Amino acid sequence: MAKVASKNAKVKDAQASAEAKNWTKVIKAVRSPKTGAYTFKETIVHKDKVKDFLAAK
Repeated sequence: MAKVASKNAKVKDAQASAEAKNWTKVIKAVRSPKTGAYTFKETIVHKDKVKDFLAAK
C-alpha cells in the first residue's frame, strides 16, 4: 500500500519550490591569462546578486 503524503509535506514542497525560483545558474566565460583559452565558471546565485557576480573579475 502506498504511503499518503501529509498536508505539511505539500506545504513544505510549495515553499521550497517558491524559494528555489529565486536562484539562478550563471555561467561566465573567463579568459585564461596563461593560454588565452576561455574557461567557464558556473555557479548558482540568488537572482538579486547576478549582476554583482558578472561584474566581479
